[in-house]
Amino acid sequence: MIPRYSRPEMTAIWSPESRFRIWFEIEAHATTALANIGVVPKEAAEKVWEKGRDAVFDVARIDAIEAVTKHDVIAFLTHLAEIVGPEARFVHQGMTSSDVLDTCLNVQLTKAADILIKDLDALLAALKRRAFEHKLTPTIGRSHGIHAEPVTFGLKLAQAYAEFARAKDRLIAARKEVATCAISGAVGTFANIDPRVEEYVAEQMGLAPEPVSTQVIPRDRHAMFFAVLGVIASSMERLATEVRHLQRTEVLEAEEFFSEGQKGSSAMPHKRNPVLTENITGLARMVRGYVTPALENVALWHERDISHSSVERMIGPDATVTLDFALARLTGVIDKLLIYPEQMQKNLDRLGGLVHSQRVLLALTQGGVSREDAYRLVQRNAMPVWRGEGDFLTLLKADPEVTAVLKPEQIEECFDLGYHLKHVDTIFSRVFGEA
Repeated sequence: MIPRYSRPEMTAIWSPESRFRIWFEIEAHATTALANIGVVPKEAAEKVWEKGRDAVFDVARIDAIEAVTKHDVIAFLTHLAEIVGPEARFVHQGMTSSDVLDTCLNVQLTKAADILIKDLDALLAALKRRAFEHKLTPTIGRSHGIHAEPVTFGLKLAQAYAEFARAKDRLIAARKEVATCAISGAVGTFANIDPRVEEYVAEQMGLAPEPVSTQVIPRDRHAMFFAVLGVIASSMERLATEVRHLQRTEVLEAEEFFSEGQKGSSAMPHKRNPVLTENITGLARMVRGYVTPALENVALWHERDISHSSVERMIGPDATVTLDFALARLTGVIDKLLIYPEQMQKNLDRLGGLVHSQRVLLALTQGGVSREDAYRLVQRNAMPVWRGEGDFLTLLKADPEVTAVLKPEQIEECFDLGYHLKHVDTIFSRVFGEA
């Protein structure tokens, strides 16, 4: 997590100040719940809130205590006692450190998910706007990087919209799955704390009680959360790679916005490089890199160990902060993307009409020619055009085996670009709804 690829709202979730504030709220709510069931004095719970609600927790002081205790939660509780006074002895009654740490982590992940969901909403809005803007802008579809058949640029963006809509649904589900609270004490048996405390804290923190914990919340929940972030990153890289390809000099159907005063190269003043989408590609690789450690965190020893702890202290902030930044950057790329319909048409025409080869093939088979012979006839006329030797329509009209089956006007009908766009409305209605 470095400032260059961070945004303040997401970064704030993972700051020490935010973490200690969440720890305090967990402890204070638990103390209130204990007071409600008569385990600790109500006056003590009230004093905890009175002293701690507006307190500024001294990060340096907590770090100094931890340097001696070698235990972060104990260091925090010691500092809290310095703030609250004698009533602090009723804090953390029957709880274990993981109750605080795991519940806090899940609060942070849900807060992070809320930001990421907003990020996806912004990206979806940009994709939808640009998709409708270029709904019927014809461009060449490519398979294996080779010209195939016509599509529209709007369809490219509609496909991305559908993919990120699925991403949003997955993230919402992952947020729900990770939004649990455990206040179950050592080894998760509630031996020294009433389950009603967990229920109360969960409600106050916007979480659900963990149905069964050991001494930790099961890490399959977190593995799924980070896996979803990894899939989102892959979808981002897919779209970024498309833009990078389209910006290549030989293609140049679209390119990133190039601002006034921007420089593309320290050596070559003419360069306009796809630096934003290349950056997104690199950031996506980092986010995916956090998935494997999250998966490996699932297998802990018995009721708990802390092998997961160091991993999560890194991947929690890094994965969410990085993805947040990358999503915002990708939204900006799509929102300002420069699109060149004239170049798209020029590229469509580069192969002299070969993009209509399948229509000719089908017309021949419908005229009674076997598929094998039809393929041979079409390919025989296509290969010279591929080599730059003539025009596909002209060659077809001059081929007696073709004209024996198809009239000139029937051959010409096969070259109608609009034929390929006739179901665009149907696809858009599927993606965006009838409206």
